[in-house]
Amino acid sequence: MVSGSLKLVVFDCDGTLVDSQFNIIHCMTESFGEEGLTAPSDHEVRSIIGLNLDQAIQQLMDEKDDHDQLSRLVEGYKRAFFRQRQEDDHHEPLYDGALEAIKALDEAGILMGVATGKSLRGLKAVIEQHGLADYFISLQTPDTNPGKPHPQMLEQAMKDAGASVSETYMIGDTSYDMMLAKNAGCHAVGVSWGYHSDAMLLENGADHLIYHYDQLFSIIHN
Repeated sequence: MVSGSLKLVVFDCDGTLVDSQFNIIHCMTESFGEEGLTAPSDHEVRSIIGLNLDQAIQQLMDEKDDHDQLSRLVEGYKRAFFRQRQEDDHHEPLYDGALEAIKALDEAGILMGVATGKSLRGLKAVIEQHGLADYFISLQTPDTNPGKPHPQMLEQAMKDAGASVSETYMIGDTSYDMMLAKNAGCHAVGVSWGYHSDAMLLENGADHLIYHYDQLFSIIHN
């Protein structure tokens, strides 16, 4: 743990750092198809990106209280995701300017972490793919935390970094990220290129909106 109160920037992953919607929609379609169910629309799938996998799938189900079906759909998604990762053309690209923003924050001595609905395994695969392992002091996932918007992910990231709520910024593309920040008492920065609209981000607590990563540094380093 780093002593003292330092600035901490915590990024969401899907829809904020990387564009993963194609892979998520593909895996969700396969999972529902295996169960003999009509797959949710692309729009419906985009609306739940950012939630824990079980929460996300439950929201897409018609029979939301069928826990056996939920378990099968979750496992089906995980199998599809694993198969997808074995494909030669599998790729979750970083959004434009993301790497440059991360490097600029690092050079300024600002600590960084990730709080995501992805599994830890999935998050580490993204980090390895893009060579980001040296930049993040804390990786928070549903493997060890309640899902968003419960504040525990951010609270643990702040403990790992030794950062105070007043010096911590949550960067995300969904209303769940903004609510997470507010529940933890932190600054909420919404990004316009993800899966929820600007209006949804503002309605759920965004203190700032950015339209490209080159706008982030001035908000954090003020």
